[in-house]
Amino acid sequence: MRDVVDSDEQLVIEMDNRPDLTNVRGALQGGLVATLIDIAGGRLAGRHITADQDVTTADMTVHFLAPVVVGPARAEATIVRAGRRLIVTAVDVHDVGRDRLAARATLSFAVLDRR
Repeated sequence: MRDVVDSDEQLVIEMDNRPDLTNVRGALQGGLVATLIDIAGGRLAGRHITADQDVTTADMTVHFLAPVVVGPARAEATIVRAGRRLIVTAVDVHDVGRDRLAARATLSFAVLDRR
């Protein structure tokens, strides 16, 4: 994985589509797409908390729209709402090589105080 855009309001990361990461049809495994989504959303949510807090994924809804067969898979995360106890992000995943939207997700992150 590599960072493409890294700011307080947007995080874009990419993952290459390699043979060892694909299913029998040559598409990036869906679980890896979901992991990419969770990492992008979680890293962005983590920018909206204080030093004595953590975030953890509370909910994630992924709509798989097309397979990632060329790659790389590019996850673009944005903040929907950053509250005191819940941070909501949206993540779109594109198959860059085909210029196609592959997945759309919303995630909720619980803000936890460190003990």
